[in-house]
Amino acid sequence: MLKDWNEKWQIALPGDKQQTLNYATEHLLKCYKEAIADHDAFHIALSGGSTPKALFEMLTSTPYRDQIDWTKVHLFWSDERSVPPTNPDSNYHMAMEAGLKQMPIPPNQIHRMVAEKDVETNAEKYEEILKPFDLIMLGMGEDGHTASLFPGTIGLTIKDRLVIANRVPQKDTVRMSMTFKCINQARHIAIYILGAGKQQILREVLTTKDTYPIQQVGSKQAPAHVIIDEDAAKLIQPLFNS
Repeated sequence: MLKDWNEKWQIALPGDKQQTLNYATEHLLKCYKEAIADHDAFHIALSGGSTPKALFEMLTSTPYRDQIDWTKVHLFWSDERSVPPTNPDSNYHMAMEAGLKQMPIPPNQIHRMVAEKDVETNAEKYEEILKPFDLIMLGMGEDGHTASLFPGTIGLTIKDRLVIANRVPQKDTVRMSMTFKCINQARHIAIYILGAGKQQILREVLTTKDTYPIQQVGSKQAPAHVIIDEDAAKLIQPLFNS
């Protein structure tokens, strides 16, 4: 089931968690095949979180792994925490350990965000290597943040940068994050919202305007594909069916 919620979001409700993960994986493969047919490469910005981890594990297992020419995959990240790449909290570390390090992706096509030091300088350097993205993966926190663009942070207002060092007082840290300008230039954007813990914030996001960071994602030219499982969707089913 796919519904145009507004001019910026298309909502999919595939079913339970596993059905939703299957759908999300097939959607990613569709984006990959489209990119290969168009320009013989696939530029993707990965996200952290439990849902992307499950997707990476599926993609790097049969039968999905054999449907991808991994030598044509270019990995980037939508945000990163200020920790070394060996730290379990690192989004890069999570993706690699979830199976991607086993795939034959050329090392020079794996572009991690160096956020453990000199975040502002390294954010500027990261901007210089960006390509037009075929897919940017995102999640949504229980406060409505996405990537590392948290409520009340300076990153929400920056219009002239693609990658920034965003100070996050809520976490007492600085993180590297793509900006909305960067995100909304992607050919495809996928937002994964799974689990009962997202019920309340999802309803608020869908029934208010200009309140939460996630609401800035998507455009008329490239609506975000918002993939929601049945646990997260319980409070919005009446809205969805109206």
